[in-house]
Order: sequence, then structure tokens, then C-alpha cells
Amino acid sequence: MLAGLERIDRILGDVLRPVVFAGMAGLTCVITLQIVSRVFFTSVSWTEEVARFLLIWITFLGAALAWQQGRHLAVALLRDSLPIGPRRIVTGAAILVSIAFMVALTIIGIRYMNVQSFQKSPSLRVSMSYVYAVMPLAAGLMAALSAIDLVRLIAGRAPRDVARDLPEVD
Repeated sequence: MLAGLERIDRILGDVLRPVVFAGMAGLTCVITLQIVSRVFFTSVSWTEEVARFLLIWITFLGAALAWQQGRHLAVALLRDSLPIGPRRIVTGAAILVSIAFMVALTIIGIRYMNVQSFQKSPSLRVSMSYVYAVMPLAAGLMAALSAIDLVRLIAGRAPRDVARDLPEVD
């Protein structure tokens, strides 16, 4: 079971990495088009809106990718000073809090999407639900990754945020 969950974890990273990269490349192209069109031609009206939407998506998906790679900031001084037993308990509690927060953010994001479903973007005339869909998507991914972390911890493996620094406990 743990091997399957770790495979899912790796697949999520393998999918998110090129998506975030493509979003950054798209954002770079759109902003370049915006600058060139303003300087040399008539301004292209949709570029500002697309750049804003891409930035929103890149931010949330990039946060999920950073979560998957264990690169979010953590103040681990207290946890790391504890003996292994209490350290695992504190780590488990932190993971449970993270899961609760991400599930709440997912639910709130879905509700916000539904509230904004009638609204259309000014330039592109797309439903704002598509723009806001990234919040529950990314939060759901981070909740799932945290659940994998919890299973890893219960199985005696090192948690994600210290996995690259400390050996696993077997």
C-alpha cells in the first residue's frame, strides 16, 4: 500500500512540474506580447487578463508542487529537539492540522467557485469558476499529499519535510 501511495506521490510531482513550467512559459509569452504590443502596436486587450489568470493558477499549482517536494517553510526547531517518540507525535499532529486546513480550504474553494459561477471575465468572457477552480484543486492535492505523509509516518518512514535530511526509521 505504501509503495502505491508513494507512486501516486511521484506521479503528482511528475504531472505538476511540467504544468507549472508551461504556465510560467505561457505567462512569460503573454507578458512579452503585452509589452511588445504596447510599445510597437496597439495594446492587445486580453493579455492582462490572461496574465492574471495564469499567475493565479501558477501560484496555487506551484504551492502544491512545493508541498509535494517538501519545500514549504517550517519552523521545526522544537520538533527536531524532541526524542523520536514525541517527535513522531508532534509531526503527526501537524500533519492532521494540515489535512484539516486543506480540506476546509477545498470546501471553501468549491463554495466560492459556485458563488462566482455566474460571473464572466471582462475580456475573455469565460466563467470565473474556471479561474477559481484551482483553489480547491490545489488544496485537495495538498490534503491528499498530507494523507500520504501521515501513512508514511505511521509506517515508520521519515516525513516529507525532513525526508531529504534524515534517514528513515525502520
